[in-house]
Amino acid sequence: MTSLRKLGSSGPEVFPLALGANVFGWTADEAASFAVLDAYTAAGGNFVDTADSYSAWIEGNSGGESETIIGNWLKARGNRDDLVIATKVSQHPDHQGLTAANIKAAADASLRRLGTDRIDLYYTHFDKPEVPVEEIVGALDELVRAGKVRQIAASNISPERLRASLEFSDREGLARYVALQPHYNLVSRDTYEGELQDLVAASGLVAVPYYGLASGFLTGKYRPSATVDSARAQGAAKHLATERGQKVLTVLDEVARAHDAEVATVALAWLAARPTVAVPIASARTVDQLPALLAVADLELTEAEITRLTEASA
Repeated sequence: MTSLRKLGSSGPEVFPLALGANVFGWTADEAASFAVLDAYTAAGGNFVDTADSYSAWIEGNSGGESETIIGNWLKARGNRDDLVIATKVSQHPDHQGLTAANIKAAADASLRRLGTDRIDLYYTHFDKPEVPVEEIVGALDELVRAGKVRQIAASNISPERLRASLEFSDREGLARYVALQPHYNLVSRDTYEGELQDLVAASGLVAVPYYGLASGFLTGKYRPSATVDSARAQGAAKHLATERGQKVLTVLDEVARAHDAEVATVALAWLAARPTVAVPIASARTVDQLPALLAVADLELTEAEITRLTEASA
């Protein structure tokens, strides 16, 4: 049986892979999204990550499509209590920013789309330095006290603002961030490692990294002679032009062969083994893409393999 991971000292136990729902309503329609959610939960998965803005960047979409699909699925399956649902605020076209009024209005809109009475983990999606941390944390605390949000977290925030937020929470006895969602993977380490990672460790937070597979590059399907049909192909393929990207692929291939595993599984296993990381996030637009992601729950790399990957990605 797969061992669940604790989402912080007081958080729920979650499956070792969070299912990213950014593709729902974008490259996966409702039927495909339902199939992915069914397969993920059938394998023991219970942690779904979305945002109120997914997928407003698509022509014809208005934002909230992913939440709506998840809400429809929860209603159809009647399994809300079995899931840990995370969503985010600040980027929806109708609810831009992190003022207190906007946070509260956006939370209510997310709750309606999700068809639920509470959000298990509510992130500030992108920090807004023009808004005092006191206002942001105060609004989030009100949501927690009202029972609309169980725990709060941050994403895309500077060490200085994160530290100030935590200090304010501690000083005033308000809801406190329990997690950080940073951009972090084998080919993007300086987006988290250093001061931000040190602060997360010292403050008792956990990290739930996004872009765990570097927009698909770390699946191994992007090679010099390969053409990949994906909406994210351009962003992923750029890593092929770097020496680090090529070194990482070489070592990933070798470690994957040693374990008879997929390259994506090894990349996620390295991430899951990093200090402060609770679980990585990865998305699948088809059921066929899920097995390699789910396999991270059962793959344990050796210290030597972790070191090799770490050195290749330096």
